[in-house]
Amino acid sequence: MPKPRRDIVAIVRWILLLACWPLWLTAAYANPFYGPPPPPDDAPVFSGDAELGFTHLSGNTNSQTLIGKTLLTWLTGNFTYSLRGEVRNVTKDDETSAEQYLVSGRERYELDGPHYLFGFARWEKDRFAGYDQQLSAIGGYGRQILENDTHTLSLEAGPGYRHDRLREYDDERLMVTYTALDYRWGFSDYADIQQEMSLEYTDQNTTSRSLTALTARLNSKLSLRLSHEIKHNSQPPDDTNVRTDTTTSASLLYRW
Repeated sequence: MPKPRRDIVAIVRWILLLACWPLWLTAAYANPFYGPPPPPDDAPVFSGDAELGFTHLSGNTNSQTLIGKTLLTWLTGNFTYSLRGEVRNVTKDDETSAEQYLVSGRERYELDGPHYLFGFARWEKDRFAGYDQQLSAIGGYGRQILENDTHTLSLEAGPGYRHDRLREYDDERLMVTYTALDYRWGFSDYADIQQEMSLEYTDQNTTSRSLTALTARLNSKLSLRLSHEIKHNSQPPDDTNVRTDTTTSASLLYRW
């Protein structure tokens, strides 16, 4: 009999315990730092992953929650391109309480040494956040601070532009100052912790985003992921009372 993977057993136990809580009764939207780390020499030209979480409660409470994410990555010379999509939907007693969509595209160009340039465009729509939709375009400079078998850390910053379409007011066109970090700690051969944070400053508000994720690999393709996401808007539209949204979720992750 092979020796049990104790770290996987412990992580799965945490996820199963947390899954018993009402993790998906609320949903939020976080899309912080999406720059992939530099690919290893043996990385495939094209790769991707898909993440899915779903709950359904019936009886005294009738609700269902769907969280779906996908990421496609491909390599061309010194360029790394990625395309991301997300959808979240929560209904309770046949009434929708959260409905969010995101599509973003990004490129990273490797320079000599631990330096790179990046650019990305992001479209997001959140039915209950006071915005009809938001479109952002940001570019700038990044630096790979750490890159080894255990730790990776990237920092980046740059200017950008955002177009906010509001439901009750005129559209807003804003200049953005952006900064972000991405840290990953592979504390075993089968599990890692990821921390992403970003800050987008405009003269109207400041938007901060955070994603903390624990991923336990079951095999070469399938993983379990427990994540916590936070999005804070310092000055949301007047018809929105809440400044901070959070999501805690457990999901299956498939990679190819």
